[in-house]
Amino acid sequence: MNLPRRLCLFLAAVLLVGLAKPTRLAAQRDRYGNDGDLEGGSLIRLEGGGVIDEDTVRTARETASHSTGTPNWSNTPGFEKDVFTFTRIIFKMNRNLRFGFRGGGWIGWVNDYPDSDLNLSWRLSQLTSLKVDPDGRVLKLTNPELFDFPFIYAVKPGRMELRNEEIPPLRQYLTNGGALMADDFWGQAEWDNFEHQMQQVLPGRTWTELPKEHQLFRGVFALDRNQLQVPPIHAYERTGSSSRNGEETKDLHIRAWLDEQGRIMVIATHNTDFGDGWEREGENNDYFHKFSETRAYPLAINIVFYLMTH
Repeated sequence: MNLPRRLCLFLAAVLLVGLAKPTRLAAQRDRYGNDGDLEGGSLIRLEGGGVIDEDTVRTARETASHSTGTPNWSNTPGFEKDVFTFTRIIFKMNRNLRFGFRGGGWIGWVNDYPDSDLNLSWRLSQLTSLKVDPDGRVLKLTNPELFDFPFIYAVKPGRMELRNEEIPPLRQYLTNGGALMADDFWGQAEWDNFEHQMQQVLPGRTWTELPKEHQLFRGVFALDRNQLQVPPIHAYERTGSSSRNGEETKDLHIRAWLDEQGRIMVIATHNTDFGDGWEREGENNDYFHKFSETRAYPLAINIVFYLMTH
């Protein structure tokens, strides 16, 4: 069959464009380093596509949802700053930790962002008497404003690499009364890296596994310490399990660094993904009721309540 010359040229152009796309996408991917930064700079790839500039981003509200949308609310005029602010920290990932990219790719501090931050902030506002910042906060450890926020959150800390300039402010923050929550890291290798990074901050500190009798599990909600593990949503949809990666990650650990008075400086939730429970609440009804509603939100609310009152 003889096709008109113009149609042949059109089909040839379409074919060339289609063949060129993978090459351009591969070249674009190659511009990113292991920690998702664009050409080693400050632009970071997001889970939902697009990029964010970690040198200029200030709030979670600036970034579009990549799940099912996020709630919005406001506080009483004149009291906008008299609120609790969920604060996520920015950090670089260790490029040598190849093990850390199984099942998570290049995602580092932006994992579950911004949906987890804003969804949890809303639930705190909705279910407690706390007035909560509707925008959240994102900052580097070297930002002087770090000391304005009593609670900071790090996701994927098993891949974290603290820079020399970040260690002194984090040490000062923790010893001055601030608290860090580290969440969503799995297996022994990721724990070992996180522990090594934190030993640079306060050498010689040891971890305490919080027992089921600890007051943290008896705050706003009475929780069973042994029934709190939250899997990543995609692992749950694939296997139906609360864990991932088999035997090495089957046991949930909730460990803490305590100061001389017993105050929690760092709480590390290992072999669990509470951030997915906050982020993905609207994606799967079964996951919401089994993990978000009964585990991820109640424990997070208890943690915030306990840290803010002790």
